[in-house]
Amino acid sequence: MPYQVIKDFKDLQDDNHQYRAGDKYPRAGRAKKDRVEELSGNDNKMGEPLIQEVNE
Repeated sequence: MPYQVIKDFKDLQDDNHQYRAGDKYPRAGRAKKDRVEELSGNDNKMGEPLIQEVNE
């Protein structure tokens, strides 16, 4: 599934890569399911969804 960044954040698990709203997530390869769940929900350091699934 493709994902899009909805709020700017620095990914601490991706060498501090800075993602900006509108960017594709992840920038390369495939995202792990647990990481996608963390970033798309409230269970992350920012406490709010940072990415969302893109329907193609």
